[in-house]
Amino acid sequence: MSTEPETTTGDTTAPDTPSAAAAETDGAAEGSGVPAEGTEDSVGAGGTQDAEGTEDPGHSEGVGEGAGADEGGAVAEGGDGASGEGAASDVSEAQAELAAQRVERERIERRRAERRGPIDSGAKLSGKAADLLAAVRAVEGGATPTATVFAAPEPPRRPATPGPVRRPQPLPVSPGPASGAPAPETVEAVRAVLSRGGAPEALAAQVAAALGEAAAKELGEDPWQLLRVAGVRPEQADGFARALLGAECGPDDERRGRAVTGWLLEQAALAGHTALELPALTAALAQRGVPDPDTAVQNALAEGDALAFQDALDEPGAAPAAGRRAEAADEDRREDGDQDGEDSRPVRVLVGLERYALAEESLADGLSRLINSAPQQDGSAEDWERAAASVQGSVAELIRAVAGHGLVLHTGGDASLAEPAALLGAARGLGLRAWAAAHSPLGRGRFGELPGALDAAGAGVATLAGLLSGAEGPGRDTDGALDLDLLVVLDAPQLDVETAALIAESLPDGARLVLSGDPGVLWSAGPGRVFADLLGARVRPQVASRRPDPGPLGELVSGIGIGELNQVEAPGKEIVIVPVRDAGEAVHRTVQLVADSVPRAFGVSAEQTVVITPGHGGAAGTRALNAALKERLNPGPGRFGGFDPGDRIAYSPAPGRTLPGHVVNADADGLHLSCAGEAVVVPRDRVEGAVRHGWALTAHQAVGGRWPAAVVVLPGDAVQALSRPWVYTAFGRADRHLSVVQGVEQALPRAVAELPAKPRTTRLAALLTPRAADQG
Repeated sequence: MSTEPETTTGDTTAPDTPSAAAAETDGAAEGSGVPAEGTEDSVGAGGTQDAEGTEDPGHSEGVGEGAGADEGGAVAEGGDGASGEGAASDVSEAQAELAAQRVERERIERRRAERRGPIDSGAKLSGKAADLLAAVRAVEGGATPTATVFAAPEPPRRPATPGPVRRPQPLPVSPGPASGAPAPETVEAVRAVLSRGGAPEALAAQVAAALGEAAAKELGEDPWQLLRVAGVRPEQADGFARALLGAECGPDDERRGRAVTGWLLEQAALAGHTALELPALTAALAQRGVPDPDTAVQNALAEGDALAFQDALDEPGAAPAAGRRAEAADEDRREDGDQDGEDSRPVRVLVGLERYALAEESLADGLSRLINSAPQQDGSAEDWERAAASVQGSVAELIRAVAGHGLVLHTGGDASLAEPAALLGAARGLGLRAWAAAHSPLGRGRFGELPGALDAAGAGVATLAGLLSGAEGPGRDTDGALDLDLLVVLDAPQLDVETAALIAESLPDGARLVLSGDPGVLWSAGPGRVFADLLGARVRPQVASRRPDPGPLGELVSGIGIGELNQVEAPGKEIVIVPVRDAGEAVHRTVQLVADSVPRAFGVSAEQTVVITPGHGGAAGTRALNAALKERLNPGPGRFGGFDPGDRIAYSPAPGRTLPGHVVNADADGLHLSCAGEAVVVPRDRVEGAVRHGWALTAHQAVGGRWPAAVVVLPGDAVQALSRPWVYTAFGRADRHLSVVQGVEQALPRAVAELPAKPRTTRLAALLTPRAADQG
């Protein structure tokens, strides 16, 4: 590891304000339940969220519906990463994927309704749900509340060998305007209400889309519904409500309490949580000026705005217990005639939004089906053993694990990708229809170059978004399931709960699923931490690769993964440290490295080099770096929304997904891009929210890809954004050369040693634990 001779002083550039530092950092997927604004919004784990939440709602890597911090701007889906990358056809992949998700969610809701029956909206809570707040207060006071609902774990919801299940086909999407667009008259009616309350009329279309045909009436009756719109904060909704309601408006208004509760849960989803513990939620409500947080939560539960759950906290030596919906658990207890209860395990009370609760429970169902079902017998046991015996090491372990199990977890770094590639080749040799799905087009292309990854026709690898939407992959069978026998999902840490649920529900009975990825990288941009939860729940089998990443870069990144920032011998200058004094110097040196030093010393062109920085804003964020790099590498007047032909771009077709590419040209249809060799046309009205310059990316945007050279920029004001997963992810994007423009001094090794991934509150591990225990 070499250091360029630069004098370093202790001076660093501080963020303009604490909230600015929090809002511009790249920690969205690891932040606290609610984005920081000073200290007001802390809900639980603490930390920051990536994505410039309120400053630039169109470009966030924290992903959520209606929270104003999404990478894709106009597409209001919760970070499931399922949107298309090509727009050459009449029907866009984004529209097809959104339609597929709607069908899947409707099916999940119907199934749950049939199993449990509807819960009357507006009914006051009773039974266990009504006692939730008292139970939490007992826990806080040191008492142990009775948890009768955990007398026995919930059995798997599917039989071990189920018969064929009819799955819905994705609905066709008509060409033309996106389905579900609000009617012009609805938008105009909303515009009038917004104008009356002094809110920006530009929000009219978003409000109409969020509230439906009766949006104007609903907004007039409940002004705090404005919080359903991306980027709107409670204080802004309060001002709007005062203008509309006058003397009727007050902080103790029941409508305000419910709306702020929902907003906080949406912000928690942006930070990666699928639910919040009740004490954290009520504390955040109090910080937001809600006089009676307990009542606000109870009202939100009664109106169906949120759901409550109890999860047993297992004591040492106790059998694991699954989390249960509070109302359903109480109903089960009454049906069993158990009024007093005999189990006194401690519990935690969680509150979450229905969409993530449904996704998490649907995912648990689907994974349970895979865990407890015997895979389809394609090839004899002897054939599988011969395939395993023909290779060595962890490849053989992986083949043997897949032979007898429906769900297999595979962990390892970049070099370990050769193992799932070899598995695909062996499976196809046994007659299986085997496919792999990567997080990004870059990952798809890189994996496709490995031996065994592609089939004889040159297919077999898709992006996950393309696979789910039908734009790529084998398509679906007559039952609506993916037409395959084995699916290997690469970059598994990037799976959020909604995308993972779609995968699990899309697999045919008897199929095998392999989730493969590096557990050290940043978690998904959307809510959940699926891969980490599965590993933590000890789902078996787990195959850990024994292939180390080669060279000095591999040694450096491997050390970071275990919390050590080692001095690595780099005789070929594979790793160079460039000390800087301030953000301005960091930008200057970065441009110099990309345009001159790296091409001259290593033969890597600027187009093959990626710049990675913690956030979009600030003096050395992606905006500032991209502006400087454009001026040097492709100067121009920015004839179309700031872009010129030849500009390197990052296109976000949906929240949490980034497609690198270049500008080709622009016309009346929109901005024409080339992304991973495919033509994409971005309509004029979506350019500002979905396209940004792409010489410099954040770590979340870069995850899933690797470049011959990477320049990681760490200005002095980036200290709060640093963590071990962030450094591991950023440094790991370099294939041949890594330059680190370093202005954080000792904060870098401290982050690697002391700051692991920030916790997320999820329920998947609790839902899966009994199933994993039964299997083990």
